[in-house]
Amino acid sequence: MPHKQILDGAKSVFVIVDVQEAFRSAIGDFALIASNIARASRGFQMLDVPIIVTEQYPGGLGRTAEEILLTLPDEFEPVEKTAFSAYGSDAFREKIADLGAEQVVLCGIETHVCISQTTHDLLEQGLMVHLLTDCVGSRFEHDKRAGLKKMRSSGVITSSVEMALFELMRDATHPKFREIQELIK
Repeated sequence: MPHKQILDGAKSVFVIVDVQEAFRSAIGDFALIASNIARASRGFQMLDVPIIVTEQYPGGLGRTAEEILLTLPDEFEPVEKTAFSAYGSDAFREKIADLGAEQVVLCGIETHVCISQTTHDLLEQGLMVHLLTDCVGSRFEHDKRAGLKKMRSSGVITSSVEMALFELMRDATHPKFREIQELIK
């Protein structure tokens, strides 16, 4: 029996919060974050983990970054929101409930605002949050550090793309092991 903090694909959902074009020029490591999230998106889909994407006021901040959109199915529809916490969106709450998720693998922008508030709301609902620290960012490093520190003290489980994918597979005999291995190289 795996530890309760190890990801279980049957109980998990992958959530990408607000990785939108307006942030491309504002966040120094945006290209790396978006690339890591695109890799994670492909991996989670290979492992049949559902994905939710949010967009904060897309009329002003633009759509989700192209490199991430290209990894999603054509019919995929992001959840539009105005609340900083994704949990402030009725559509987001409904998707989480419909999926019966117990574990949320979370990533996105900005660490100290939308990610932190989403994390805290999810934790308050009794969900376990695994934060992909290689897939979050803020305009300023001190804000990112502050957000990470606060979330850790509140009970978030820090993780990374590779860690999460390997937890979901659990064994080198997993049928998708070679594909995932190629993806993370």
